[in-house]
Amino acid sequence: MSPYLKRLVAPESWHIPKKVQKFVMKTAPGPHNAGALPVGVWLREHVGLAQNASEVRKILHQRDIVVNGRICKDPQIGLGVFDIVSIPRLNKHYRIQLDKQGNLVGVEIPAESAKTRLCKIRNKTVIKGGKVQLNLAYGANILADNTYKTKDSIVVTLGVDGEERFRIVDHFPFAEGNVAMIVGGKHSGKVGRIVEIIKTASSVPNRVVLVDDSSGERFETIEDYIFMVGRSAIAPELEASA
Repeated sequence: MSPYLKRLVAPESWHIPKKVQKFVMKTAPGPHNAGALPVGVWLREHVGLAQNASEVRKILHQRDIVVNGRICKDPQIGLGVFDIVSIPRLNKHYRIQLDKQGNLVGVEIPAESAKTRLCKIRNKTVIKGGKVQLNLAYGANILADNTYKTKDSIVVTLGVDGEERFRIVDHFPFAEGNVAMIVGGKHSGKVGRIVEIIKTASSVPNRVVLVDDSSGERFETIEDYIFMVGRSAIAPELEASA
């Protein structure tokens, strides 16, 4: 199977030129959905560290790219919302986020911020011994107590600089009054405070009403598109990039 696809059909969220060349690298199966941005495309089209696929592979072969605390060697591995990408040789660190147009962008962050990652809890399972396992939206699973609920977000350590990997250091519940980023639908990329959760007695997803604190705009989305990012105020780094 070809590792490339036509640029004209590449997801709009990749935010790449469509007519400069015919093909672009496609995303390999992995922790994110089909809209995830391949590392190779990000390095070439967004950061400008490579001019072609050969240079991308050379950079990765030199172990110069770290994704979520682990060396990345595959140029087709997809980057999704809130992934952390570090380039130790340049002492640069990025968080992948959505801008207000719904495009995936890399926002430069301090080295200290690159030691943790914001994760959404997709679901929970009880494993052998009665332990609770949190299944995170980007593919990782961790053991925790029963404090955390599906659709909540947690901040976990990435095992950088000898730090324990997947230690929970913060928790943002899916609840009214807390702040969320929208990661799907026509409001993708917006950040707002949840003012109402409208539950439906059917298989249709619950609806969520939010208010953009910066503009006062009131809008509605479904709970599947909600990614909790804070408790009562927009995080400065998210607000600056939105």
